[in-house]
Amino acid sequence: MWTPVAKLSEFQDGRLVVRRPEHKKPILLLYTGEEVFALEDVCTHDDGPLHEGEVEDGAIVCPRHGARFDLRTGRQTLPAPRPVKVFPARLEGDTVLLDL
Repeated sequence: MWTPVAKLSEFQDGRLVVRRPEHKKPILLLYTGEEVFALEDVCTHDDGPLHEGEVEDGAIVCPRHGARFDLRTGRQTLPAPRPVKVFPARLEGDTVLLDL
């Protein structure tokens, strides 16, 4: 079921962190100007906030130790031991919807 979670006007520099009561971890939304990506905002290496990292080549880089997480799949590079969960996301007008 698609759930509205944000408006594009809420984003700052293409990023927004949302908290949903049904999820223990916050969700990072990234807007590239064309697509919206949604993934857990917690690095699986040391629980660092991914929203503080840089986006490079389709991945977000954890600012603490450099683990990379693919925006589409959540797959990781070391030192992160596990991928992050990703959520299907889409835009309807200026509303961001997630399939939670």
